Amino acid sequence: MRTVGTPLTLGLLCLLLVPPAAAAPAKKTDKIETAGTAVAVALPIAAAGISLMHNDDWDGIYELGASTALTVGTALILKQVVHERRPNHSDYQSFPSDTAALAYSSADYLWGRYGWEWGVPAYAAAMFTGYSRVKAKQHHWYDVAASSAMAFAFNYAVVTRYRDNDRYALYASADGDSVGLHFEAHF
Repeated sequence: MRTVGTPLTLGLLCLLLVPPAAAAPAKKTDKIETAGTAVAVALPIAAAGISLMHNDDWDGIYELGASTALTVGTALILKQVVHERRPNHSDYQSFPSDTAALAYSSADYLWGRYGWEWGVPAYAAAMFTGYSRVKAKQHHWYDVAASSAMAFAFNYAVVTRYRDNDRYALYASADGDSVGLHFEAHF
């Protein structure tokens, strides 16, 4: 019998992996930005770890890689095409947020592959990353929202639901005349 930790436990573990702030005094927004970036980097690592905890779900890891590459790659290409000025006026690569794209891609993967139990903590972490990007004036809110929408679209297209045991299945169906609850057993 295998034991899988709760999503909250894993989320707290990921927060412990965030490196401490630099020795030099930093502004509060610098610390938030650093923490948000660390969370964005930790999310796909945690998602891959969760996939390995689910009976070495290599298909899931492949889907995580594909959806992340598509989301972050699209964000990086759009940054070169759309010349949106950052709120801090440092450059014209604000739209969309590639850091938020990385975070939301992992959160959408966890929700789509393993359900809300894993998705809710991951979304909370991704939302913190988005908040940190806006708070640090690296991105506008709509840069983060666009990254989230791209992550959702690519994950919807790529990620399939994980089935721990294909021997049994329970699902609902509906058509114009009926609604049903179905149980299947494969021997």
